[in-house]
Amino acid sequence: MARAAAAAEWSGRAAAAARWSGRAALAAVGALAGLLAACVSPAAEAGGDGVARASFAQPSTRYNHEALGPGNEWAALGLDGTEFPAGDALVFEDVAPRLADLDGDGDLEVIVVESSLTQGSRLAVWGGKGRIAATPFIGTRHRWLAPVGAADLDGDGRVEIAYVETPHLGKILKIVRLDGDRLAPVAEARGLTNHRYGDPFIQGGIARCGGVPTILAANADWTRVVAIALSGGALISRDLSAYRDPGSFANLPGCD
Repeated sequence: MARAAAAAEWSGRAAAAARWSGRAALAAVGALAGLLAACVSPAAEAGGDGVARASFAQPSTRYNHEALGPGNEWAALGLDGTEFPAGDALVFEDVAPRLADLDGDGDLEVIVVESSLTQGSRLAVWGGKGRIAATPFIGTRHRWLAPVGAADLDGDGRVEIAYVETPHLGKILKIVRLDGDRLAPVAEARGLTNHRYGDPFIQGGIARCGGVPTILAANADWTRVVAIALSGGALISRDLSAYRDPGSFANLPGCD
């Protein structure tokens, strides 16, 4: 459980500066890579219906949204060597699948973004035998969501998933929790984002700030780094620092 929670908390931070150039970017990438190496077991094991390895397969151009730039839309999801097709009406639209133990059974589930050709994106959770649960589609073509990560954000022993719905437009941070065969809403807050249109990486993520799992995101106009905690069913935001570039999410005081 501790391994899976740690793997969930790193979320997309290790990729936050994947194509950001310059000496400062290299330093930031090194710091994030170090965090990843410290948190994630190099060979995740899974049993039962869990998943040990996940990747996207079969690049697709049928949706042609390119929110993440060209080459980040996929027609299949590979789980432990088996490919599951998205179907003619869907693509997977994300930088990579994310592994996390979302129900506390010791097995890893997979978090992905699925996009409908007509209704936009939804967050979905898969197990080794197929899709377990999904949020509703946003409802409009070419409307996307950017995952933040997964962790026990409020200390109640249950893992939450955080994502930003329409990070380029609505900028709504949403928290959901896997509850059987559905993703139950927990909390949401407006005016937060983690992605700029066309970037092939997602910024921010989940860090431990003051010993507490904390969401890191940007404010709506990309001028400040914001820390967001889940407490009592509500999201509480506090300003951390100025946002200058993707490296602004690395080495924040009080966060690791």
